[in-house]
Amino acid sequence: MILPDDPKYDVIVITGPTASGKTTLAVALATVIGGEIVSADSRQVYRRMDIGTGKDLLEYVVDGNRVPYHLIDILEPGEKYNVFEYQRDFLKVFRDIKSRKKVPIICGGSGMYLDSVVSGYNMFEVPPDTTLRKSLDKKSMKELIDILTTYKELHNVTDIDSKKRVIRAIEIAHYHKKAKTGQQRFPHLKSLIIGIDLERELRRKRISVRLLERLENGLVDEVRNLISGGLEPKSLIYYGLEYKYVTNYIIGKLSYDEMVSSLETAIHQFAKRQMTWFRGMERRGIKINWIDGNLSTSEKLSAVERIWSEDQSSESVNYT
Repeated sequence: MILPDDPKYDVIVITGPTASGKTTLAVALATVIGGEIVSADSRQVYRRMDIGTGKDLLEYVVDGNRVPYHLIDILEPGEKYNVFEYQRDFLKVFRDIKSRKKVPIICGGSGMYLDSVVSGYNMFEVPPDTTLRKSLDKKSMKELIDILTTYKELHNVTDIDSKKRVIRAIEIAHYHKKAKTGQQRFPHLKSLIIGIDLERELRRKRISVRLLERLENGLVDEVRNLISGGLEPKSLIYYGLEYKYVTNYIIGKLSYDEMVSSLETAIHQFAKRQMTWFRGMERRGIKINWIDGNLSTSEKLSAVERIWSEDQSSESVNYT
């Protein structure tokens, strides 16, 4: 696979819903074009949160050589991380990769992180607003989500299965709307966005199989070790999905079977919200070139090469 010497894109993006095989394709692409992977995952930034976040770090080793990756394992569990910080860290990594004449490949499914880069959000560093937090804390989850979706520029609904995360998202959006100074100007990047498309039932099957694999591979022990290492259960619950439900099982709020059933449902809902986010990006004019998730890795690479080489229209294209 050979891409043009004078690329018309600054960055390649590999995205799609959870369990769609993003990492496998990104690693294969990086291997053949000399690329380096930049994670766009809001939880893979944390050390020792490996199984629950699906880091799959062994996938980055090909024929004994490690494909370089960035923005994974950069923080301790319990620390907070937001879109402003992601943009800041992304730009440092992006400029470093380009300075070495390598190809940056963004890989991940955190909608707002991806969108902040390809759309060029001009972000603000947002301080805590205790008054706003107190007023929001009295509201139900549904009321909070309704409030969040009223903000036109920033309304991430892909990762909101804990009340604290929704409140923080509203806090950021509220500050962004009223702030006049302290803005970080984000450069315009020409992005080739590849989306891996999975038929709904296949996606659900993959999610269910992967969840059972993670449980068998020590997900519960991973969460227990984080708690025994001093991390408060409420901090883990904040991270949502696997960490929320497994923590509630460990502290006795859920039985094992309740935990598995509830978590499986939550991940399916999360994948649906991811697809909603991607469709929203497309409605705003961001082109996502969808390729069939059933294709083999080599077939996907061929599809990426075709997409790169062709002069696409402004509309999204499906490759099967």
